[in-house]
Amino acid sequence: MSVAGEAVEQRENSAVGILWMLATVLCFTSLDTMMKELMLTYSLVQVTWARFFFATIVAALAAGPSLPSIIKSKAPGLQLSRSLLLALTTGIFNAGVRLVPLATATTIMFLSPILITVLSVPLLKEHVGLRRWIGVGIGFLGALIVVQPWESDTDTFFVGAVLLLVAALLNANYQIMTRKVRLYDEPLTSLFYTAVIGAVVTSLIVPWYWEWPQGTDWLLLMSTGLLGGVGHLCLIQAFRHAPAAVVAPFSYSSLIWASLFGWLLFNEWPQFSTWLGAALIIGSGLYIFHRESQHRRNTLIREKAR
Repeated sequence: MSVAGEAVEQRENSAVGILWMLATVLCFTSLDTMMKELMLTYSLVQVTWARFFFATIVAALAAGPSLPSIIKSKAPGLQLSRSLLLALTTGIFNAGVRLVPLATATTIMFLSPILITVLSVPLLKEHVGLRRWIGVGIGFLGALIVVQPWESDTDTFFVGAVLLLVAALLNANYQIMTRKVRLYDEPLTSLFYTAVIGAVVTSLIVPWYWEWPQGTDWLLLMSTGLLGGVGHLCLIQAFRHAPAAVVAPFSYSSLIWASLFGWLLFNEWPQFSTWLGAALIIGSGLYIFHRESQHRRNTLIREKAR
């Protein structure tokens, strides 16, 4: 009876975790869509500033009375580094998404987990086996199909794709820094630092690119920060309710939203090459994630057996 009860509880927790992850994906894809729309009128710098400035307000409200303790980091250097990486990732992503369809940008950013595997060797001193390297190779093949460097008549697209590849690489480094900082600080502390540091950096630059928002554009700019902040809070909840192995694969559902929003708002529909490349990148990402989870389980079993 107790075993059955525990099984039901785990299923319920997993279901809740998946729902939180789906909410996370919707928030972040909506954020990307809104920034792309705003950049038709406002500068990249101003839109990026709004994303971090208003996210700072969300983070402060989420912390509530515990804000004084939240802002105390045990690893301020790590927090500064990862926050600067996120600010740089966001700015370069915004530069890229202006030039390519939203679904294509989302697909290229799927490379981040694959790049984490590559970077974990020099940065985390982890061992990566042959099977995972094969998965990495397939993922890069998918990226090559999406970017299509052999197409000579799409220079604008190619520049945008390269910018997004750089953003994916920076995002992978950001995720690795996040792994490290989790050992020292609470998720809300990390959320607060990424928002504040991004807001400070962009506030130093934005006066040279400022254009006073008209009418409801203020609401749209504020919404970017709201979506970014709420998205991170949903992500925290997703991992609190279920293991990463359960919820992480659902992050790929962002391609569905990106395709839908791109079609409805920008008259963009992914080409066959984007779908094919996405299938290879997603497949390789899921396989690498499976192998890494299997490797961690085997390591734990060996350690317990000692």
